[in-house]
Amino acid sequence: MKKILYLGLFCTLFAVSCGKDKDPVPDPNSGSYMNAKAGSTWNYEVINNLPPVSTTTYRLTSTNRDSSVNGKNYHVYTNSTNGRSEYYHVSGTDHFTFGSLPAAAGANLNVENLYLKSGAAVGATWSQPYTITVPGFPLPITITVTHKIEEKGLTKVVNNTTYNNVIRVSTKLAAAGIPASALTTDINIFYAPNHGLIESNSIITSTLIGNSNSTTRLKTSTLVP
Repeated sequence: MKKILYLGLFCTLFAVSCGKDKDPVPDPNSGSYMNAKAGSTWNYEVINNLPPVSTTTYRLTSTNRDSSVNGKNYHVYTNSTNGRSEYYHVSGTDHFTFGSLPAAAGANLNVENLYLKSGAAVGATWSQPYTITVPGFPLPITITVTHKIEEKGLTKVVNNTTYNNVIRVSTKLAAAGIPASALTTDINIFYAPNHGLIESNSIITSTLIGNSNSTTRLKTSTLVP
């Protein structure tokens, strides 16, 4: 039960995709904090900071396909971990992902996540509620994900590469009916122009779903102009 709920939270935050692609449509470069040019690649390392500490890597590759979701054109990327697709869309300065929660977490849980508002001022917040059904719980649980623009215009070095105009977004989780003391989060994600995600640090402490402490960093990238 804990594993299922944690996977649901992870998919909500990072929009892990489990669906099949729809028919392709033409693809423009979709925004300043994401590169949608076909052939662009990002190599990431993911560090599990809890014992036993471990590191895994994966590559994200921009394809030449888009997929229509809720009337929006989501650009399709592939993840080398298992070949699954990931979906990103940019509308003005709003950046979205789309993904499916695990089937075991409930039905009809394809969700859009507005993960970045690059045009918003420092201090701006936005929230999205997601309702999931977890075996062992008598009622569906509503998880509210709240993002906040903490800093803008940062210079940040990640794996010996310097990025400018970086935005730091914090993310908090709250579950209806669950005391705040039973679920605490410390999640900070850094985005750079044209590169997107360059680093994330995620600490989740919960008596219900267990603890998680992980770091994701961009190692190298090859971006098509």
